[in-house]
Amino acid sequence: MARFRCTPIPTETARRWRATGLDDRSQALHRRVVDGPGFPCRHCLRLGEPGEAMLLGSYALPHPQGVYWTPSPIFLHARDCKRFEAVDEIAPIVLANGIVSVRAYDAGEMCLYDLGAISEGGAVAPLLDRALADPRTRFVNIHTARPGCLLTAVERL
Repeated sequence: MARFRCTPIPTETARRWRATGLDDRSQALHRRVVDGPGFPCRHCLRLGEPGEAMLLGSYALPHPQGVYWTPSPIFLHARDCKRFEAVDEIAPIVLANGIVSVRAYDAGEMCLYDLGAISEGGAVAPLLDRALADPRTRFVNIHTARPGCLLTAVERL
């Protein structure tokens, strides 16, 4: 597999959300307590633990821009958490997800439809490898396949 990094939301964004209680659209964050499966934090890229407080808000994805730009609802630990920094490791929130969507984009931030694919989170490695191996790919976003929320961006190293 090509060398890669799953890229969480910036620490500055996490700090701003926690300090202000507002998301990227200046809307009040929703506070939720983990009471079942799900609740993937987009900063540490780990699932929230039962009983933990999580923040839910709208995140303005930095990429893609242009016609494919969209905001995404995301969860963030209400407490401080360490930003995911691993290299060549698929984010735990991707692996734990029942079904994910791999979306590759080119240098013009246009979606490469022929590289798009859906799989169980635990089976995403070959799809990610195929997208990253393609010379047209500048970056990949992995989303939850059912609701379509961003899980993580992926950059080739």
